[in-house]
Amino acid sequence: MKIVIAGGSGFVGQKLTAVLLSEGHEIIILSRKDSKVDGRIKYVKWLQKDVMPENEIVFADAFVNLAGVSINEGRWTTEHRKQIYDSRMTATDELLRIISALQTKPSVLVNASAIGIYPASEDNVYTEVTPNYADDFLGHTVADWEKKAASVESEGIRTVFMRFGVILGIDDGALPLMVLPYKLFAGGTVGSGRQWISWVHIEDVARAIGYALDNKSLNGPVNVTAPFPKRMKYFGQTIGSVLNRPHWIPVPPFVMKAVLGKKSTLVLEGQHVLPEKLLNNGFEFRYPTLESALKDLYKKDV
Repeated sequence: MKIVIAGGSGFVGQKLTAVLLSEGHEIIILSRKDSKVDGRIKYVKWLQKDVMPENEIVFADAFVNLAGVSINEGRWTTEHRKQIYDSRMTATDELLRIISALQTKPSVLVNASAIGIYPASEDNVYTEVTPNYADDFLGHTVADWEKKAASVESEGIRTVFMRFGVILGIDDGALPLMVLPYKLFAGGTVGSGRQWISWVHIEDVARAIGYALDNKSLNGPVNVTAPFPKRMKYFGQTIGSVLNRPHWIPVPPFVMKAVLGKKSTLVLEGQHVLPEKLLNNGFEFRYPTLESALKDLYKKDV
């Protein structure tokens, strides 16, 4: 397949590109830098004045939209939240324009999304058929993002919204910051410890996207979380166990709020989310349990 990726240089994009290349696919990455060919990857300039990426793409079997300012970077000031929201809307608008300009349309658009669309809860369990959405910044951002991307369905293009959970990776995402206190022998329960973490290994994220590209029965929202979410207390205890470090110094909510501001909701609140569609469609997680995921990521430290 010839696959166009927006956001290909990011945390998920780099892993996805590696996985798709290993499977023999042709990759085009939309980039703000000059167009070029680097080995088996073609970079096409976009989101710049007077640039027409569709003229270099010509045709593609599939598009993957991962573009947007990371929610994990910086404090959630009013300005930064606007950047998070606007970056997603702007990139998606341009992607839709490119697709519309192509004479031959792709068969599928896989668009990034997030489980932040579901309300925080210590008791509720969410699947893709859950009708209620969070009435907060993340909830509104994700809902608007999915709604915008869904407009491509009017051109007969299958659209999939990959609702990512907390993605675990060794060098990026939330995990390195969560692990650091344990490496310093200062790890412990964050907040109440009862908040859910619906996590997923970065490799399974990339594999799930590839699965969605190939599986024509997948459309609409798809939860990309491991099948066994864990509460924060257990999550921290498992980190300590895998790294052979103590789990003993609690971090009260007011400390996280002082350090992270509004972004503290990412660690003080959570959702219990299950990947029902992926499981029902036969997807097999390589790292279904938290222990297996952490042991893989930190195998050099174990």
